[in-house]
Amino acid sequence: MGVEIKVPTLGESVTQATVSKWFKQAGEAVEQDEPLVEIETDKVTVEVNAPAAGALSSIAAPEGSDVQVGALLGVIEAGAAGTKSAGPAKPAAQPKPTPAPAQAKAPPPPAPVSAPAAAASGADAPLAPAVRKLIEEHRLDAAVIPATGPGGRLTKADVLAHIERGAARAPAAQAPALAARPAAPVAPAAPSVPSGPRPEAEREERVRMTRLRRIIAERLKESQNTAAMLTTYNEVDMGAAMDMRTQFKDAFEKKHGTRLGFMSFFVRASCIALQEWPTVNAEIAGDEIVYKNYYHIGVAVGSPQGLVVPVLRDADRMSFAGIEKGIADFGRRARDGKLAIAEMMGGTFTISNGGVYGSLLSMPILNPPQSGILGMNKIEKRPRVV
Repeated sequence: MGVEIKVPTLGESVTQATVSKWFKQAGEAVEQDEPLVEIETDKVTVEVNAPAAGALSSIAAPEGSDVQVGALLGVIEAGAAGTKSAGPAKPAAQPKPTPAPAQAKAPPPPAPVSAPAAAASGADAPLAPAVRKLIEEHRLDAAVIPATGPGGRLTKADVLAHIERGAARAPAAQAPALAARPAAPVAPAAPSVPSGPRPEAEREERVRMTRLRRIIAERLKESQNTAAMLTTYNEVDMGAAMDMRTQFKDAFEKKHGTRLGFMSFFVRASCIALQEWPTVNAEIAGDEIVYKNYYHIGVAVGSPQGLVVPVLRDADRMSFAGIEKGIADFGRRARDGKLAIAEMMGGTFTISNGGVYGSLLSMPILNPPQSGILGMNKIEKRPRVV
């Protein structure tokens, strides 16, 4: 009996994800509740476990594909005996797709007398009629176009993408049949501003952004465009806090098992300030201001996957040790991609510490729907007048 593997509910406002990694290949044996596939949302990375034991009979969403909540990821044949995993899973081989309708229905043009450049793709595979027609019309060299089709075949989409990137036309010597035609005189074209994506240059590498990075960029840019942000810069004398930390850090770590950092000072100070100025801990909803009588502080944490903002809930009720342990735990699990979606939601105010990167001055961007964010930077020793 086939058991479907579907995209689970991913939390409030999250409707789409990207399949980042399959841990099993089609045909391999799986155990119930064993991690099968890793999907990435705009908030966190989630592992989807096997709903039943058996063999993974098919994969419906290969790595890199975008999927909606509830979409089919694959099918497990319950109770079937599969092969053992040979090691780290690679993208499962998919059934060879049939040619696209546009290619299958396109009437094949008369075969040219001689067209060596259009005779084979980069993998020496025969060209589909629609692909050959595009190659000839635009005088392209099929050998230099990256092929993404099954078996290294060149697809119509590959050729169109190459044209859009501003690919240069193949020299006449590479297309004798086309060069034999009398060419009409062409007036020198006036220099024009290139449109569309620029051609790839040497010593460049293009890596597709993860969904997390892409959504973070979109939302922060949207925040810049829609929020009326006011930024103010203030200097704070950190002498007393530094003296206190120096005096108590060893005893603090011995007693609580965690280091005493500066973030706990700022989280506690922020909670006190938000209690005195409740408007900063509010959000705008239509024509109303929503005052929040709770203090869920988001802490910006850098990870290999991008910036994430897990939330310390009811931070006003937490001790210095509780704050430091919570932030340290967030940092570890952010690096491992193990933060839960619920831990990224519901923040009322955010703190971002650019000082860990040596930044002396920075302007953090609001994290909607919050109305305030505190950005800290490096502690700079300098002489002052008392």
